[in-house]
Amino acid sequence: MTVKSKVPWQLESDHPEMLEPFREAMRQIVDPEIGLNIVELGLIRDVKIEAEKANVTMILTTPFCPYGPAMLEMTRQKAETFFKRPTTIEMGMEMWDFSMMEEGAGADWGLY
Repeated sequence: MTVKSKVPWQLESDHPEMLEPFREAMRQIVDPEIGLNIVELGLIRDVKIEAEKANVTMILTTPFCPYGPAMLEMTRQKAETFFKRPTTIEMGMEMWDFSMMEEGAGADWGLY
Protein backbone atom coordinates (compact mmCIF):
# COMPACT_ATOMS: atom_id res chain seq x y z
CA MET A 1 0.00 0.00 0.00
CA THR A 2 1.46 3.34 -1.02
CA VAL A 3 0.68 6.23 1.27
CA LYS A 4 1.77 9.63 0.08
CA SER A 5 3.33 11.92 2.67
CA LYS A 6 1.26 14.97 3.49
CA VAL A 7 4.54 16.90 3.20
CA PRO A 8 6.59 15.64 0.24
CA TRP A 9 10.04 14.49 1.22
CA GLN A 10 12.98 15.23 -1.06
CA LEU A 11 13.51 11.44 -1.05
CA GLU A 12 10.22 11.11 -2.95
CA SER A 13 11.53 12.97 -5.99
CA ASP A 14 15.25 12.12 -5.77
CA HIS A 15 15.03 8.39 -4.94
CA PRO A 16 11.41 7.24 -5.31
CA GLU A 17 12.45 3.57 -5.22
CA MET A 18 13.60 4.05 -1.62
CA LEU A 19 10.44 5.78 -0.38
CA GLU A 20 8.31 2.82 0.66
CA PRO A 21 11.16 0.67 2.06
CA PHE A 22 12.36 3.66 4.11
CA ARG A 23 8.84 4.41 5.32
CA GLU A 24 8.46 0.76 6.41
CA ALA A 25 11.79 0.85 8.26
CA MET A 26 10.70 3.99 10.11
CA ARG A 27 7.40 2.38 11.14
CA GLN A 28 9.42 0.30 13.60
CA ILE A 29 10.03 3.40 15.74
CA VAL A 30 7.04 3.87 18.03
CA ASP A 31 6.28 6.74 20.38
CA PRO A 32 5.86 4.75 23.62
CA GLU A 33 3.46 7.26 25.17
CA ILE A 34 1.11 7.38 22.20
CA GLY A 35 1.59 3.88 20.81
CA LEU A 36 1.82 5.02 17.18
CA ASN A 37 4.90 5.01 14.99
CA ILE A 38 6.70 8.12 13.76
CA VAL A 39 5.36 7.70 10.21
CA GLU A 40 1.74 7.45 11.37
CA LEU A 41 2.25 10.52 13.54
CA GLY A 42 3.81 12.50 10.68
CA LEU A 43 6.93 13.33 12.69
CA ILE A 44 9.31 12.93 9.74
CA ARG A 45 9.10 16.17 7.81
CA ASP A 46 11.83 15.66 5.19
CA VAL A 47 14.44 13.12 4.09
CA LYS A 48 17.45 14.01 1.94
CA ILE A 49 20.25 11.73 0.86
CA GLU A 50 23.52 12.76 -0.69
CA ALA A 51 26.54 10.76 -1.83
CA GLU A 52 28.25 10.87 1.55
CA LYS A 53 25.44 11.47 4.06
CA ALA A 54 21.72 11.54 4.76
CA ASN A 55 19.60 14.03 6.69
CA VAL A 56 16.20 13.48 8.29
CA THR A 57 14.19 16.48 9.47
CA MET A 58 11.88 15.55 12.31
CA ILE A 59 9.58 17.12 14.86
CA LEU A 60 8.17 15.79 18.14
CA THR A 61 4.55 15.73 19.27
CA THR A 62 5.47 18.09 22.12
CA PRO A 63 8.60 20.22 22.58
CA PHE A 64 9.43 18.53 25.89
CA CYS A 65 8.53 14.96 24.94
CA PRO A 66 10.25 12.77 27.57
CA TYR A 67 10.98 10.12 24.93
CA GLY A 68 12.15 12.66 22.33
CA PRO A 69 15.91 12.16 22.66
CA ALA A 70 15.55 8.37 22.51
CA MET A 71 13.20 8.50 19.48
CA LEU A 72 15.53 10.91 17.66
CA GLU A 73 18.50 8.61 18.26
CA MET A 74 16.54 5.49 17.24
CA THR A 75 15.50 7.29 14.05
CA ARG A 76 19.10 8.33 13.32
CA GLN A 77 20.40 4.79 13.85
CA LYS A 78 17.64 3.17 11.80
CA ALA A 79 18.09 5.67 8.93
CA GLU A 80 21.87 5.28 9.02
CA THR A 81 21.50 1.49 8.75
CA PHE A 82 18.94 1.85 5.96
CA PHE A 83 20.91 4.37 3.89
CA LYS A 84 24.32 2.83 4.70
CA ARG A 85 25.84 6.28 5.27
CA PRO A 86 26.23 8.74 8.15
CA THR A 87 22.87 10.30 8.99
CA THR A 88 21.96 13.41 10.94
CA ILE A 89 18.64 14.34 12.49
CA GLU A 90 17.61 17.96 12.22
CA MET A 91 14.82 19.31 14.39
CA GLY A 92 12.10 21.04 12.39
CA MET A 93 10.62 24.25 13.74
CA GLU A 94 6.93 23.57 13.13
CA MET A 95 4.59 22.52 15.92
CA TRP A 96 2.99 19.10 15.58
CA ASP A 97 -0.78 18.78 15.37
CA PHE A 98 -3.24 15.97 14.62
CA SER A 99 -3.59 17.01 10.96
CA MET A 100 -0.01 15.79 10.35
CA MET A 101 -0.98 12.19 11.07
CA GLU A 102 -1.46 9.64 8.30
CA GLU A 103 -5.03 9.33 7.18
CA GLY A 104 -6.87 7.00 9.54
CA ALA A 105 -4.07 6.86 12.13
CA GLY A 106 -6.14 8.85 14.62
CA ALA A 107 -9.23 6.65 14.27
CA ASP A 108 -8.58 4.90 17.60
CA TRP A 109 -8.66 8.31 19.25
CA GLY A 110 -11.95 9.22 17.57
CA LEU A 111 -10.28 11.92 15.50
CA TYR A 112 -11.26 10.70 12.02
